[in-house]
Amino acid sequence: MNQPHEALERLARLSYGRLVARLAARTGSVSAAADALSDALVRALETWPRRGVPDQPEAWLIATAKNCLVDAARHAQVAARGEAHLTLLQEERSDMAQAATPDRILNLMFVCAHPAIDAAMRTPLMLQLVLGLDARRMAGAFLIAPGTLSQRLTRARAKIEVARIRFALPDTADMADRLDPVLAAIYAAYTVGSDGQMAGDAKSSALAREAIWLASLLASRMPGEPEAQALLALMLYAEARRSARLDAEGRFVPLEVQDVAIWDEGLMRDADLAMRMAARNATLGRYQIEAAIQAAHADRRHRSPTDWRAIADLYRGLVALHPTTGAITGLAAALGEAEGAAAGLAALERVDPARAESYQPLWAVRAHLLRRAGDRPGALAAYGRAISLSPDPAVRAFLETRRQDLTL
Repeated sequence: MNQPHEALERLARLSYGRLVARLAARTGSVSAAADALSDALVRALETWPRRGVPDQPEAWLIATAKNCLVDAARHAQVAARGEAHLTLLQEERSDMAQAATPDRILNLMFVCAHPAIDAAMRTPLMLQLVLGLDARRMAGAFLIAPGTLSQRLTRARAKIEVARIRFALPDTADMADRLDPVLAAIYAAYTVGSDGQMAGDAKSSALAREAIWLASLLASRMPGEPEAQALLALMLYAEARRSARLDAEGRFVPLEVQDVAIWDEGLMRDADLAMRMAARNATLGRYQIEAAIQAAHADRRHRSPTDWRAIADLYRGLVALHPTTGAITGLAAALGEAEGAAAGLAALERVDPARAESYQPLWAVRAHLLRRAGDRPGALAAYGRAISLSPDPAVRAFLETRRQDLTL
């Protein structure tokens, strides 16, 4: 790939949400801002290979997107609305090189969490508009077909225009009411980015870092909100262990046998601090429980054995509060360690078969538990399914080795 294409791809990945937020803050239209930025990216693909990358590529995209907005307003012959856009865009020219403020990013996320928007689409809409994820990359996280998700997102974006949702942070009380989908979007972005990074996707590393930045930003804005603090802790615990997921030969290393000396102690301390912040106003929340699970795993760095019974109890609470496929799979894995394979397999029976079909972690856990239970044919089949669903080559190789062990 040549330099202009690489520069544009990187800019789209790192700055998409900031650019949309900046345009939408001035025009008052999220949909128009996103469409104009898309047009600007297309024009960049056409011109940058011939003319080179501009000295200020973000400013170039903003200027081009503004021109697209002006052209659209004139073309539609909507005089009043066109004048408003032209006035706002003229004001923007005075500070074109200024980056979007963090507040605008959060504003856009809370706009997407407005009660007028379908609750199921609030989090995916944030991932699309703020972080630039397409329906294909999001579909696995929400277990929805890409085409169906794309159609629903289009309707959700239109709702912002129809309902005339104001581009501003809501009042304090309303902000708290909209917090859950914002937290879910940040965590989903981190999960997608983390999984893709392990699979060798260079863009995913930037996505994971941006998710951590957003979590840190939100936690600083809402220091008394335990779920915001806990989400930051949860992600920092996971990030601190990243370098230990592969050994020196690039082979996957499961969490329970990772070398704790490789964990990033600085990030671990930051996670511990966020956990203490969450504990000041503790409630019964999803991210507080998930962060507590990760903190229990992190205790190994203090030479403490993993307390699988405590982890299983935490997962029971998580499933009672938030009975997702991932939570039930985590409970099954913990029960398998604390109470035996039969208990873990029984927990997996609670998962909706339709959702279990394409959920890779469930098949990996099932294979492990069936192996421990002595069900060789069942384990072989489950390993095969887990391998076929894994995007990470290191994980595939690890599971393949486990499967081959059963054939010896």
